[in-house]
Amino acid sequence: MKRDKPKFKQIIDAAVVVIAENGYHQAQVSKIAKKAGVADGTIYLYFKNKESILITLFEEKMGVFAEKIREEIAGNRDAVSKLLTLVKTHFREMSNDLNLAIVMQLEVRQTNLDLRVKINEVLKEYLHIIDSILMEGVKEGLFDENLDIRMARKMIFGTIDEVMTHWVMTGQNQDLEANAEKVHQLLIRGCGYQKERSSTLGQ
Repeated sequence: MKRDKPKFKQIIDAAVVVIAENGYHQAQVSKIAKKAGVADGTIYLYFKNKESILITLFEEKMGVFAEKIREEIAGNRDAVSKLLTLVKTHFREMSNDLNLAIVMQLEVRQTNLDLRVKINEVLKEYLHIIDSILMEGVKEGLFDENLDIRMARKMIFGTIDEVMTHWVMTGQNQDLEANAEKVHQLLIRGCGYQKERSSTLGQ
């Protein structure tokens, strides 16, 4: 399988850097090839065009990202702590790779509608993780029993996304992970979490 080959990873990693530095529309395939240390023609052995590079890049990086979050939340005892871990992991992983954060937060949004639709499909796995946490929280009695899961998921993803975009656009002048607790508090309140009620439920 082509995705298992070293050159595939080289091209994906190079694409992240080139797109982040030049913008998606100015990121020619030749620039990506040069950064990856391969011939221009080699790119087309793996990808049809620049659009397929971006979509595959998103699939690969989001797949790893989602798996990382699943691993991190696996040991948490309840939905509230899982949501905190999700926020912390998201902020940590993105702040550790500025080029990827730029591509995810800025460049993906400047593509055409067809591309954005395909990219939204890739996001579904990550959104499913949020849904599962929310449903668990309702089942545990930690979140409002009438919580609109779909709306709450939009609130959570939208908040995290906005914080990330602001961080990227303002020169990364904040410690994202240090703000995770504040963001988490806002999110769980929006889900109807009440500390007093959770203490009662735990007795």
